[in-house]
Amino acid sequence: MKLFYDFHLHSCLSPCGDNDMTPYNLVNMAALLGLQIIALTDHNSAGNCRSAMAAGRDAGVTVVPGMELCCAEEIHVVCLFPDADSADAFHAHIRPTLPPIQNKARIYGEQRYMDAEDAVLGEEPILLVTASGVGVGEAPALCRSFGGYCFPAHIDRASYSIVATLGTITANMGFRCAEVSLCGDPQSMREKYPDLRDMTTFRSSDAHCLENMREAERWVELPENSPSALIAYLNAL
Repeated sequence: MKLFYDFHLHSCLSPCGDNDMTPYNLVNMAALLGLQIIALTDHNSAGNCRSAMAAGRDAGVTVVPGMELCCAEEIHVVCLFPDADSADAFHAHIRPTLPPIQNKARIYGEQRYMDAEDAVLGEEPILLVTASGVGVGEAPALCRSFGGYCFPAHIDRASYSIVATLGTITANMGFRCAEVSLCGDPQSMREKYPDLRDMTTFRSSDAHCLENMREAERWVELPENSPSALIAYLNAL
């Protein structure tokens, strides 16, 4: 089945995410925009994924639990999982590798845990936008060990991307797909980095506020609309 997607979205748990980007709001905005399957990928955390998945069931939108992992090299990697338990286990593995820097909400923004109906459950005290202790070379195998799949985020950007940091992207880095931002040009990236020609390219909004979410344009073909079907598809690439 043809499913319109956005595999890179942030909630109000990300300090750079708008407080209006609650799990309830983002899944219902996704429904209004015609999206059928989305991923919640907060910085270094899967803490709002269960709430978003519950809100998504009510809104008719499938939510894939995930995380935007900041690797030790300050390279961002989108990590996706087949279910909430797998995402939570990965989260529990990543959290101890984060530096114990306290968040200063007035500087970096609040980091809100929410339920599926917009109630604030608490705030994350540790700053979530720092680099984890996981190297980018470790990320693919580590993610697979938790049943998930990962790929480098916004590879066309001048910061927090694998290309900006390492100067290139090649097949021997362990990735079989990559994300090009909506402002980027996938064709020019393939011309500049030939190994991308054999990789699947995704394009997602990386939205941190509701107005930056985009109408359904890009789609993926899956046998069913579920997180596990997406992970199976990615593993078959």
